[in-house]
Amino acid sequence: KQFRRNLRVAPSTFDALVERIEGHSIFENQSNSQQFPVEIQLAIALYRFGHDGNAALVEAVAQWAGVSVGLVVKSTRRVIIAFLALHDTVVRWPSEDEKEEAREWVENQSCAAWRAGFCMVDGTLVPLFEKPGHHGEAYFDRKSNYSMNIQVSYSCFLPCSN
Repeated sequence: KQFRRNLRVAPSTFDALVERIEGHSIFENQSNSQQFPVEIQLAIALYRFGHDGNAALVEAVAQWAGVSVGLVVKSTRRVIIAFLALHDTVVRWPSEDEKEEAREWVENQSCAAWRAGFCMVDGTLVPLFEKPGHHGEAYFDRKSNYSMNIQVSYSCFLPCSN
């Protein structure tokens, strides 16, 4: 329960995320000092992504994780880079066959009038601690905060994609 509250994902989802990013070159270095394990870096980033206000301050995250402020910043950056590299393999539109299968399921579960409602989209704003250095004004939202908008589309027959 506390794992989910802190990182905002189930342990099985966390493990799947680690598997997806652990092979990325951003987690390798040529130094005599090894990086922290990917699991620790992902936990730090997820904690930071899942909190706002004072709880998301770099210093607060560092205290929660028992690491330095620098590691919080580097871990967050590395995790974002690793996830961005996955874009072309995990983000896609459903095929025509998948759409039709989903339409049929919706019609069978509800009624013919809802047949076209096979795909749902929802979004949420993730507050940022401060204005980003690059293109900062693009992150200024309708609530007068700096944030990123995350949208998730879901079809009942496809894995969740974002």
